[in-house]
Amino acid sequence: MTRRSPFRYFKTSPEIIRLAVMMYVRFPLSLRNVEDLLHERGIDVSHEAVRYWWHRFGPMFASEIRKRRIEGMRSSRWRWHLDEMFVKINGERHYLWRAVDHEGEILESFVTKVRDKKAALKFLRKAMRKHGRPDVIVTDKLRSYGAALREIGGDHRQETGRWENNRVENSHLPFRRREKAMLRFRRMRSLQKFSAVHASIYNLFNSERSLTSRSNFKLNRAAALAEWRGLCAE
Repeated sequence: MTRRSPFRYFKTSPEIIRLAVMMYVRFPLSLRNVEDLLHERGIDVSHEAVRYWWHRFGPMFASEIRKRRIEGMRSSRWRWHLDEMFVKINGERHYLWRAVDHEGEILESFVTKVRDKKAALKFLRKAMRKHGRPDVIVTDKLRSYGAALREIGGDHRQETGRWENNRVENSHLPFRRREKAMLRFRRMRSLQKFSAVHASIYNLFNSERSLTSRSNFKLNRAAALAEWRGLCAE
């Protein structure tokens, strides 16, 4: 049985919808910025349409990207970097836990109100359920990590050090830029949703340009763009 197109009830073409979602999630742009940039290309849509498209199709695109990439991420079990970042929701501090592998691939994002042992344990179990158990887990000196790892029998895998966790610290920067453009978040649910979508799209287009030649970077960028244009095409 042929799968029905998710774009079947929309007058706007799938190409424009994919472009709008990519621009909004990938780059530090506001909804109105995306509206203006599309208008320069002769595409007349409102910022509310862009908002609706990202809410409707963003998780769908992210899910398909994860399904396509999960088979090629066996090496992610070698070394994980874990860290939590502060995010304010309506003036109240929350914590976005993130797991990144040794190549900078974002494996998991998880939002909590506290950063105690229970929250760390829930985050670790969620990540390991999807990606398996890594050989090495690099963390900062937050005690919640050690307590959670001891409970699941992984404390011997933990490593800490002053500069050891730079990989995940640097991966926070693109999300921080997006957070600033969005004028922060208003609900935990919207933060969790956006962080998951942003992680998948970041993984797809992150080519580590400083570590590859210009020719390889151009090939990887073209391949990522071709994959994006083929999402939900069948």
